Amino acid sequence: MQAQGDVVIGGLFPIHYLAPEWEHSYGSQPLRAACYGFDYRAFRWLMTMVFAVEEVNRDATLLPGVKLGYRILDSCDDVRTSLLGALALVSSQGAEGVDEGVEEGVEGPRCLAGAPVPAVIGLASSSPTGALAHTLGPFNIPLVSYFATCTCLTDKRVYPSFLRTVPSDLFQVRGLVQLVTHFGWSWVGTVGTEDDYSRYGIQAFSKQLEEQGGCPAFHLSLPSSPSPAQVGALADALVSSTARVVVVFATEGQLLGLLSELASRNVTGIQWVASEAWVTASVLSSAPFHSLLEGTLGFSFPGVHIPGLRDFLVRVRPSAAPGSEFTNMLWEELFGCRLPFGVSASLRDVGACTGLEDVMDTNTSYTDVSQVRVSYNVYKAVYAIAHALHDMLQCGSPGQGPGSCNLTSTAFTPTQLLHHLKRVHFTNQFGEKVQFDSNGEPVPLYDIISWQKDGGGGIRFRKVGSYDGSAPERQQLLLKESAIVWSGGQNKVPESVCTSACPPGTRQATQPGRPRCCFDCLPCPDGQISNQTGSTECIQCPEYHWSDRDRKSCVAGVDDFLSFSNTMGAILVALTLLGIATTTAITAVFHRHRATPIVRANNSELSFLLLLSLKLCFLCSLVFIGRPSEWACRFRQAGFGISFVLCLSCLLVKTIVVLLAFRATAPGSKALKLFGPTQQRAVIFGTTVPQVCLCAGWLALAPPHPFRNPFYLGATGKVVVECKESWPPGFYLVLGYIGLLASLCLLLAFLARKLPDNFNEAKLITFSMLIFCAVWVSFIPAHVSSPGKFTVAVEIFAILASSFGLLLCIFVPKCYIILLRPERNTKKAMTGKPGR
Repeated sequence: MQAQGDVVIGGLFPIHYLAPEWEHSYGSQPLRAACYGFDYRAFRWLMTMVFAVEEVNRDATLLPGVKLGYRILDSCDDVRTSLLGALALVSSQGAEGVDEGVEEGVEGPRCLAGAPVPAVIGLASSSPTGALAHTLGPFNIPLVSYFATCTCLTDKRVYPSFLRTVPSDLFQVRGLVQLVTHFGWSWVGTVGTEDDYSRYGIQAFSKQLEEQGGCPAFHLSLPSSPSPAQVGALADALVSSTARVVVVFATEGQLLGLLSELASRNVTGIQWVASEAWVTASVLSSAPFHSLLEGTLGFSFPGVHIPGLRDFLVRVRPSAAPGSEFTNMLWEELFGCRLPFGVSASLRDVGACTGLEDVMDTNTSYTDVSQVRVSYNVYKAVYAIAHALHDMLQCGSPGQGPGSCNLTSTAFTPTQLLHHLKRVHFTNQFGEKVQFDSNGEPVPLYDIISWQKDGGGGIRFRKVGSYDGSAPERQQLLLKESAIVWSGGQNKVPESVCTSACPPGTRQATQPGRPRCCFDCLPCPDGQISNQTGSTECIQCPEYHWSDRDRKSCVAGVDDFLSFSNTMGAILVALTLLGIATTTAITAVFHRHRATPIVRANNSELSFLLLLSLKLCFLCSLVFIGRPSEWACRFRQAGFGISFVLCLSCLLVKTIVVLLAFRATAPGSKALKLFGPTQQRAVIFGTTVPQVCLCAGWLALAPPHPFRNPFYLGATGKVVVECKESWPPGFYLVLGYIGLLASLCLLLAFLARKLPDNFNEAKLITFSMLIFCAVWVSFIPAHVSSPGKFTVAVEIFAILASSFGLLLCIFVPKCYIILLRPERNTKKAMTGKPGR
């Protein structure tokens, strides 16, 4: 399609979205068949360029006295076809071709100044655009793209003459990642093609998604000409994936085969996220794809309503004149008929067109101009070139640099036009500022589009948000979530995760060899919690706090100690009181019968002192019961140690007295006289004082103190309050000294066990010391291994058991004789031989 003018602008549009393979034969030029797959939307882009050129020509203030023309070719969305078209536009041979198509007597295009077309508007796809920009760059011929978004085209060293009215994918990718993470989609599949647009876009998307904690579930790459087997394998891979969200970087023509296969399988439940290349594609919004693609969400360029564009589009008419081929193709495709001068290869056995059909009666994307997007980019490209030409033609005299010009002449070079085009800056009728940054790119603005069914059963593209790449990060993405319709017409946001977020009380543990989005949920250990969904680590509870049963919160540990109120404490108190009462009763019996031989024997003073020490032993056990305090902790072990040493000292002296008493019966022996009451008291004092000094030094230098022990918190949920030994050897020294005296008593009592006497007290001491030693030998391992308050209970039990053992073995037999066998409570009965 072409029109003459003082300055002719080139245009390349993918009127057909499928290009057949080139046919090669040896020794001849490569041949190819015609392109196929007519694209109504691309034809609207083409007509928008024509509309904009005519609008500029009608504007008296823009380029006054200069008429714009155009020459537009079909790129077929193919690299080789695009290059052939571009060469036809910019070469002298191409210029001649234009002149040949002009009616006789009409002057052809002028003022091309070394290039028949000084600027080209195109292309749609990134790979053909990159090839064309690389070709035109060395000649500084401006190439202004309306749809190529690949970030690879940003490099001005490689593409010095490339500009675009569409934002780079750099911003779209950022927006897509923000969109995906906003809805919590961490397990996302990607579909693309082998061209630069898909490759760079998906690579950047996958990288940024991983930086935000997401994971690419799979990537499917569509071949340029896939076979049915390849399409089936790709469909199998997509359907078998657990990812329910799929981000697609491709054009509608590239996707058509795969989506047709999925639609034929009646695949549903996939949330498609579209790039700007196909988010408003009319080819994919037709009825066969409704169930598959309803709910698609994606980024699109801002849409506007261009006044007069629809009326211009519906006025087209077929013609046999040269340059009307595209219009004739549209007509035949719209009405399914064949013109006498038609060129559509796909329409063979159909009826004839009259040429009088009304485009208003059709419902395609060609006439849907309520919110044009890519067409608007084409519109801005035409006006950008027009303003650059206007600025150039309004500048100073020739020779003033690359932008110099002459008002009286429209001769200029593409370099001069490129210079002014890079600096163009104007506000169009829609209030948008049109300008290019240092990379030749515009301000990154996007609409977020949702595919929703309309009342007529079709698909409408509804704006549900926007993205401004130039805004602060937290203000870039704006969404109206209530207006979004999801896959399958659902109103609930779909989920797409490899593993659902771990609930509170658990943490995520990555599965070996799998992406980090795939994990196991492990319960938090005792004493740790997680109070948020999706926690990667458990939080340690503060000291003296413990995790609850669900591991969701920390609870304060309940102080636990051996109290008077609990069952065990009550039993031990009862036994203690029983021991005290028994000791008191025996003391009373001994005091009443203190004149009898059995009481007077072996120094009654020692017996009463022994009973007093046993009472102290019973009493000291009460200090172990109750909440430990500073003074209770100090008195516990000291009272226990001194009481038992006093008791054992008395037993030691009693045993010595027994031994000496029988030695005193030998003629001339004075042993008993030398070990009288004074000496006995001295021995008791001398053996007790070391223990007193040891306890005093221990308490003065490193006294025990109350301590809240959280060691058993996990098992019981309680903090054990106990007395902590600041210097543990102190306790074992006290216990060791008691053991030393007990061993000495046992040894002497054992030696005196066979002395002749009807009532041999040495035997009773031997049995009592055996019980005493057995209890305390068992106490040590039990004390070490008992948990919490049971440690205290074990020590109390050892005190009571050993005290009862001494009391019962030594004094109960004497009470038995005093109360029940008084006839044996005589000196003769006690000194007589057994059996008489």
